[in-house]
Amino acid sequence: MSVSYFLIAPSGDAYENLARDELILNELALDSVVLYLYVNSGAVIIGRNQNPYMECDLERMDEDGVQLVRRVSGGGAVYHDAGNLNYSFIASEDIYDEARQTGVILKALETLGIRAQVSGRNDLTVNGLKFSGNAFAKRGHNCQHHGTLLISSRLDVFGRYLTPPKAKLQAKGIKSVRARVGNLNELVPGLTVERTAEALKAAFGTEYGCPQPYALNADQLARLSILRQKHASRDWLAGETPEFDITCEGRVSWGTVRLCLNVAHGAVQSCRVYSDSLDTEAPERISALLKGVRFEKEDLRKALALGGEEELAALF
Repeated sequence: MSVSYFLIAPSGDAYENLARDELILNELALDSVVLYLYVNSGAVIIGRNQNPYMECDLERMDEDGVQLVRRVSGGGAVYHDAGNLNYSFIASEDIYDEARQTGVILKALETLGIRAQVSGRNDLTVNGLKFSGNAFAKRGHNCQHHGTLLISSRLDVFGRYLTPPKAKLQAKGIKSVRARVGNLNELVPGLTVERTAEALKAAFGTEYGCPQPYALNADQLARLSILRQKHASRDWLAGETPEFDITCEGRVSWGTVRLCLNVAHGAVQSCRVYSDSLDTEAPERISALLKGVRFEKEDLRKALALGGEEELAALF
């Protein structure tokens, strides 16, 4: 006999919520299935193999206090706010069944008056509008199927955070494909995250039996804290970034300059400098200043300024 569990995250902290998602995936007992629901207050979530510099406007996110989070599963970049309900089915592989899990979502929505369709493996749509995207992961004997439900999300800010600054970037990695998206409250006026969560719990109970609360013990809470630190760390957010190239160019007092940087593991691996400057040693000097520097705006500016190249710092 399998055992079903249900859990709603207690906070809107995306680092903690994704860490909990990973913890359950790591530690769920055999013959078990969990439906875990969470809401992130404001975050851009990127796939395991994505390049945040290619996907997001990191400067705007930092200004607005929007978290950047890398999940353990694949797929594309998505924006989360308080109008978006996230679900995660985690089950041992003998119970895991994507069609059955998707059926829970569809049945829950049907009780709310929404007849949705599956589009490919990853998306759910209504009348051609995407309101849910899915991603998948596996650890040991456990499998994960998690996704989003846009209910009353601020669609107007998607472009603010999910559109990186123009030009300059030629990246290697998986680029998100943008689709037309819509909120479910456009179909059911007044629909809330809370009401949708209740419908999901009821549909889950109908399919898998009345679920028990999934509670973390003291040891698991300690491991959750460690996992949250990982999810918030630069090593996880930037160190996992695929290798890519970026070009910055402009004019300074001594001529035009073009910097071509190769970046891997979140740091500059090499820099080629092209310039019409009469100083023939400038390219080699500038390249040496940037090699090994973390690919963060302030770090790059500081390295150039310390090397006497304050004007170049303005390129970043």
